Amino acid sequence: MKALRYFGPRDIRCESMDDPRLESDRDAIIKVDRCGICGSDLHIYHGQGFSEDIGFCVGHEAVGEVVETGRGVHGLRVGDKVMISAAVGCGACPSCLAGNVANCEVGGGACYGLSARLQGCQAEAVRVPAADINARKIPEGLSLDQALMLTDSLATAWFGCRNADIAPGRSVAIVGLGPIGLMAVECAKLMGASLIYGIDPVASRRNLAAELGAVPLDPLTALDTVKEATQGRMVDSVVEAVGSDPAIHLALRLARRRGAVSVIGVNQDKRFDFPMGRAFGMGLTFRIGTCSVPEEWPALIPLIQSGRLRPERFISHTMALTEGEAAYALFDARADGALKMVLQP
Repeated sequence: MKALRYFGPRDIRCESMDDPRLESDRDAIIKVDRCGICGSDLHIYHGQGFSEDIGFCVGHEAVGEVVETGRGVHGLRVGDKVMISAAVGCGACPSCLAGNVANCEVGGGACYGLSARLQGCQAEAVRVPAADINARKIPEGLSLDQALMLTDSLATAWFGCRNADIAPGRSVAIVGLGPIGLMAVECAKLMGASLIYGIDPVASRRNLAAELGAVPLDPLTALDTVKEATQGRMVDSVVEAVGSDPAIHLALRLARRRGAVSVIGVNQDKRFDFPMGRAFGMGLTFRIGTCSVPEEWPALIPLIQSGRLRPERFISHTMALTEGEAAYALFDARADGALKMVLQP
């Protein structure tokens, strides 16, 4: 099959590799209809990956059709259209059965496309382990593009907003307005935020946040602007969707006393200079971590079905899988209005 494979910094190639095969009775093979490039994929693209492997297939967002199942798969049938959770678990422990695959109790948690351990989804087909838990039939009323956003991006945005304790009447700052940050603006608004600041160095992304109802700010002036507008009180909740040290420091400075900061941007730095004294003195709540995608689906699916969330609006480009190298370069450069990049095998 054809797949996007990692061979080094900025060296993603569409090449042939072995077709996936069942490795367990609980596996399923999915023919990919659409796959997405996530902001965290750029860490691998830049050579700051999670493994020393090369030649593995990248990507962790995909929807497609079941073409083969093991004997232990009971909830899926050949021909079913499914969405695949970016994060997977063993599918059998109490945490996984509750959708909390990040807390898999037997160490079975993983993510597609980080190494050869679990090959990625930017391919013509992908193997899904413990498929009854780690994949789900696309619910009625959802398009393939909407389902694709549920495999990681929208779920992560919603998770980030929950971790920031967003509630009706609270003020919010979203740091980073890539696809997940923009979805976080939409989620914060739906959760009842009375004031939302959207912060990003890219003017076109700030403009999109403004269209969603946020106050657009450049990161160079955001701190002073928020301080003046709030008479020094700052904001109740902050969601950081970049993962860089400067963005996290800005997020911490934007939060008011007893405010909440939620970091969902992937940070590959091994150390971070956390302002412990200031955080302690202000009583800040600081949460950081990855999303258990299936855990967020029960809340998000009806919101999309009812039209209250429209994550597909953030898809800027749909390209062929064979154009994957160009799609990565475009996304990395933030050129041509690049937001969510979708690839079709």
